Amino acid sequence: MKSAHFILFIGLIMTSVASVAGYLWFNPPQKSEKQTIYRPDFSLVDLNGKVRNVSEWNDKILVVNFWATWCPPCIREIPLLVEIQKDYAAIDLQVIGIAVDEHEAVQKFVEENYINYPILEGSGVIDISKRFGNRLGALPFTAVVDRSGNIVIRHIGDLNLREVKEKILPLLY
Repeated sequence: MKSAHFILFIGLIMTSVASVAGYLWFNPPQKSEKQTIYRPDFSLVDLNGKVRNVSEWNDKILVVNFWATWCPPCIREIPLLVEIQKDYAAIDLQVIGIAVDEHEAVQKFVEENYINYPILEGSGVIDISKRFGNRLGALPFTAVVDRSGNIVIRHIGDLNLREVKEKILPLLY
C-alpha cells in the first residue's frame, strides 16, 4: 500500500514538473526589466468611491503596486511603500496601491495600517497588472513608471530598501 502511495506521489510530482516546464516553454519568462513598455491608461475607483485615472499622476515617478490583504509578501512591503511615499512625495514620487481583493478587507486593512497613498480597486485589476507586464499574475507586483510614462522597472515579490535606493530613487534626480 505504501509503494502505491509513493508511486502516486512521484507521478504527481512528475506531472507538476512537466506542467511547469511546458508552461515556461510556451511562455518564456519576461525579457529584461529594462524592456520599455508605455504605461497603460486605466481608471479605477478609490476607497471613497471616486473614479481615479492614472493620468492624474502624469509627470511623476509612479510606483504602482498590485497587492492583496491575504498576501504575506504584500503585507511585508507596505511599510516601505508608506515610507517612500512620505519621504519622496514632495519631489514627485507617487505610490499607488491597486488591491486585488474584496473591498471590505481592503478598507479595514487600510484603516488599521495608516496607508498614506491612494488605494484603487475594481474589476479588471488582473488585466491591468498584465498590461503593466505581470504575465504570471503574481503578487506582489510593482511597476515603476518614469516621468515620460515608460514602465522602467517591473518587480515580482516584495521590495526592499536596497532595491528602492538602487533602482527607484535615481529616477527622481
